[in-house]
Amino acid sequence: MAHGEAVQAAQTLVLDSSFWLACGIFFVALAIIISEKIHKTVVALFGASLVLVLKLLEQHEAFHLEEFGVDWNVIFLLIGMMTIINLMRPTGFFEYIAIKSAKVGKGDPLRIMVIFAVITAVLSALLDNVTTVLLLAPVTLLIADALEVDPIPYLLVEALASNIGGTATLIGDPPNIMIASKAKLSFLDFVIHLTPVVIVMMVVFVLLIKLVFGKRLKTRDELKERIMMMDEKEAIKDPVMLTKSLVVLSIVLIGFVLHGVFHYEPATIALFGAGLLLLLSGTHEPHHVLAEVEWPVIFFFIGLFIMVGAMVKVGAISLMSQKMLALTQGNLFATSMVIMWFSAIASAVVDNIPYVATMNPLVIDMAREMWPELSGKALLQHPDLMPIWWSLALGACLGGNGSPIGASANVIVVGMAEKAGHRISFMKFVAYGVPIMFLTVFISMIYVWLRYYALA
Repeated sequence: MAHGEAVQAAQTLVLDSSFWLACGIFFVALAIIISEKIHKTVVALFGASLVLVLKLLEQHEAFHLEEFGVDWNVIFLLIGMMTIINLMRPTGFFEYIAIKSAKVGKGDPLRIMVIFAVITAVLSALLDNVTTVLLLAPVTLLIADALEVDPIPYLLVEALASNIGGTATLIGDPPNIMIASKAKLSFLDFVIHLTPVVIVMMVVFVLLIKLVFGKRLKTRDELKERIMMMDEKEAIKDPVMLTKSLVVLSIVLIGFVLHGVFHYEPATIALFGAGLLLLLSGTHEPHHVLAEVEWPVIFFFIGLFIMVGAMVKVGAISLMSQKMLALTQGNLFATSMVIMWFSAIASAVVDNIPYVATMNPLVIDMAREMWPELSGKALLQHPDLMPIWWSLALGACLGGNGSPIGASANVIVVGMAEKAGHRISFMKFVAYGVPIMFLTVFISMIYVWLRYYALA
């Protein structure tokens, strides 16, 4: 079936058996994913295979059609960045930063917490938030132990900061990677439109840290001295590889900034960086580096894209977009606000990746309803549509702070804390996360209203 015919078919299949089958598979899979009874990758792959076996989506549509199929830009961008980080991890770079930061804070618990929050946010924007907390949390536990203070507030602050910081760039959080790929947005687009409001949020977040923890974090002078005695240079295990990694990472980041100028997709740049660093590492056995790529996450994305593709093909997404437009009566500011708040609340309850995978085609379909004469970038980046993309990104990323299962970074932090004997209960996370989620989404709402509507 040609692309045009497939799209036409989507219009005629609405509410027939294919419609109900595709919706049934997707929502049952989503319910099982939320219940966490079966691993989400297993559920997504089985759901995707069911979609293909029942021919709700033909194989060539799933693998080759941009409209319905797997988003390979997202897949290869993730694989490239994960490979780079896997090669950087053993150098000790992240441990060096953590120890150095603690010494810059002169062993003061509150200063260290603030510095860790800022470092986490910056690293989350430049790498990704899951990797950042995965690498910083063990050192945080070490520092808190040396200061004899409760590590839980530190870990909570890092999880929250990673989700705020990851919102700032294209590569910071998987929802942004997915939105960028669908809307053909560049790295610079995210920096120009999202980084300013994230900086404001971080300033407010730091002030809140001082307000909430200012009087609670105390330690003795001799313990501060213990921090100052630590030697950050001892953390560097492979200085030569560290230099190579930082050079390649710089090239990749410059490539992201300039990819629009040279007409390269971010996935191409990430794969080039991964290949170059593998070559420079001189390894003859890349197996262990590639084996550490988060393949369950990659296959989760693949399965999810196929299930959502079937929803698009049978017209379910089109129907949802029509309902959304009817709800807001075509008012784009109202649509933008509804999407932002709904995304935030939904992302606190379910993983924000399947949520954004569902919302991306919905936003595109809404655009088609409003501007049927347009296509390509003219449609995807229509000036009136842009605030909706940014609202989706802000809501989905910041909503992750609402619960311990709202974002992968939260799950990692809670798991590592428990492993170290410091349990963070569901309600304890919610007690800190929900106020931060509402505050940051409120700041986003003011920002979107001022920048794209009131002052536009």
